[in-house]
Amino acid sequence: MIRQMVRIDEEKCNGCGECVPSCAEGAIQIIDGKARLLADNLCDGLGACLGDCPLGAITVEEREADEYDEVAVHDHLKEIRREPLPHHDGPAVPVAGGCPSAAVKSFAAPAAGGCPSARSMSFNEPSADTAGDVASRPSQLAQWPVQLHLVPPTAPFFQNADVLLAADCAPFAYADFQEDLLKGKALAIACPKLDNTEPYVEKLTAMITQSNIKSLTVVHMEVPCCNGLVFMAKQAIADSGRDIPFETVCIGIRGDRK
Repeated sequence: MIRQMVRIDEEKCNGCGECVPSCAEGAIQIIDGKARLLADNLCDGLGACLGDCPLGAITVEEREADEYDEVAVHDHLKEIRREPLPHHDGPAVPVAGGCPSAAVKSFAAPAAGGCPSARSMSFNEPSADTAGDVASRPSQLAQWPVQLHLVPPTAPFFQNADVLLAADCAPFAYADFQEDLLKGKALAIACPKLDNTEPYVEKLTAMITQSNIKSLTVVHMEVPCCNGLVFMAKQAIADSGRDIPFETVCIGIRGDRK
């Protein structure tokens, strides 16, 4: 079939390996000092690795290639990262050449009865009587990775999930981000100003159509450039042809919810 595929110019490549952790499918490895695509069916063609090549050795081209195979990717990731069996509670152990930053993991949800929500104290130090509560509150993050460039659109944690797409700055600005917005949702983070956003709409569309996500919430900052995240999400929903619940949340630069 004819489809988009990653192309690596070996003459430009110096084997630095910056592209390896950016490929969530593990389709790129350093072999004999050069980055090489292991197999066509492991590459989704979205080009998440492009922005990490300092020499511009990676491009996306349209050519004849084997169809992208999610099952093959799943088996390949298990092999190179030696991920534990589903009943095993231990951490995944990457082998040489792999990178923990891109290893797909799901975590157990925090136990019921955790600490109450943090009080919003924008630009102020937490008081002494609440410091202990803040330190002991369990995280609501239930997966890894979270960066939109790294998350596979068909990752298990996206299947039939409510998805939260958040601007990179939002969790730092909004004190109650985890309890109010993240709890019970799968997360992807992005910066529409600084990221290479070219593959984002296609990846979000794949999340909606292939992972059958139930809803999409976009958390963005009040600064104008951050609205790009909202536009990309709306375009992805339109491209998917599905009508899913969509919500936006605007966070002010002082941490207030608009």
